[in-house]
Amino acid sequence: MDNNTAKFEQWCIVELFGHQRIAGKCTEQNIAGTNMLRVDVPETKNQPAFTKYYGSAAIYAINPVDEATARIAADSIQAAPVTIWQAEAFAEKLREKMTGLPAANRSDEIDDIDMEDGPFS
Repeated sequence: MDNNTAKFEQWCIVELFGHQRIAGKCTEQNIAGTNMLRVDVPETKNQPAFTKYYGSAAIYAINPVDEATARIAADSIQAAPVTIWQAEAFAEKLREKMTGLPAANRSDEIDDIDMEDGPFS
């Protein structure tokens, strides 16, 4: 099999535009008719494993490394999955709706709102 048809599956440190980096097991995956770089970031001491996808325009460089190096890099980089940001933003909007106050105008005690009687219980 030549290099043009070989399946790409490699541990890498990926450099992204915007001076960002991510490390993990990289593969190519077709999504909605376009090939994307799939990065499976391994579990670190501070977060569970997660997956992110990148289009080629977001990638500055792909640096193949061995698994141990990628795992050390993932732990050092501490990239976060998007869902964490979405959850925090959702919680903040819900707090603002329930109190009528933006975060800057209320005490931290609002963060302890009991969600059991909320709209999603």
